[in-house]
Parts: sequence; C-alpha cells; structure tokens
Amino acid sequence: MNSCWKLAAVIGCALFGSVLISPTSSADEAPARERGLWQKHEYSFVFLGFTSTYSCDGLADKLKLLLTAAGARPDSKSQAGACANGFGRPDKFARADLTFYTLAPGGTDASPATKQVDGVWRPVSIADRSPRELGTGDCELVEQFRDNVLTMFATRNVDDHTTCVPHQNSGSVIALRFESFAAAPRDKRAH
Repeated sequence: MNSCWKLAAVIGCALFGSVLISPTSSADEAPARERGLWQKHEYSFVFLGFTSTYSCDGLADKLKLLLTAAGARPDSKSQAGACANGFGRPDKFARADLTFYTLAPGGTDASPATKQVDGVWRPVSIADRSPRELGTGDCELVEQFRDNVLTMFATRNVDDHTTCVPHQNSGSVIALRFESFAAAPRDKRAH
C-alpha cells in the first residue's frame, strides 16, 4: 500500500508539472504589444534631502537618468531650475524643471484621430549602480522620484524595498522594481 501512495504522488507531481510548463511560454518571445497614447508632463522638482546635496545641473542630470530608466520618451528634458548658488555648486534647495512624455495604455475609447503607438510592459530595476551612474548617496532622490514623478508613469507590479538612512549612506538601500508601459522596440525585420 505504501508503494501505491508513492507511485500516485510521483504521477500527480508529473501531471502538475506538465500543467505549469507550457510549450507556448518562452523567454525568447516578444512581450505582447498594446496600443498606447503619449501624455505630456511638466513638473518642477525640488530636492529636499538630508544626506546628499546636488547642484541644480547635477540634479537635472540624475533626474534625466531616472526618467529614461523608468521609460519616458527619449526626448525628455530635465533642466536646472533657478538656484541660489549657480552652475555646478551644491545647493540645499536644488531644483530642476522636467518636461517629459510617458506612454499610457490607449484602451478602446481613444478617438480614431488620436495617434496611438505600440507599447509593451517592460521590467525596470532601479538599484545601486543600476543605472550605472546611480549610487547609494542618491537614495533620497530615488524616494522623491518614486513619490512625485513615478506616479505620472503607467506602472504595475511595483516592488519597493528602498530604505534611506538620513545623514549616512551605510544602511541605505535602493531597491525599486516595477513594470513600466513604454514604447515597443522597433521591429528589426521591418528595415
């Protein structure tokens, strides 16, 4: 009787495993395309942090990096705002003016006159050295970007384990993952 139970367990596991492994699921498959609409955003970003201090142009550069990583259109603009300390000098109230476009799923109610583009949900990971120019000292900036700018993107499956320790880098962790709806890569076969 004991051997019957073992045989039943093996057969049951094999059947369950065959259900989980689908012949149509492949890592090489292109993500499903959906139609999307570009949305314009303008935002004046003021950095208020305890650990790092940015110059206004340095802040603008880091924000452009985060916009691109999150899936904003490549023509995004991040320009230094009005700062008391001038170009290249750290400022406690660094600011940058952002103008960028994000892709939103178009849905079925989009008017025919509206130009839609193909979009895909793509995974994004923001961490220490991902993108390469991002470091642990940028932790508070990532938090403020997440809270104030990322909300303007179409995202899903947000998994955030970012923890910033004020006045020190040790103990701070940048760990933000999500899927962003972004423009689909061009089909290489069409060229």
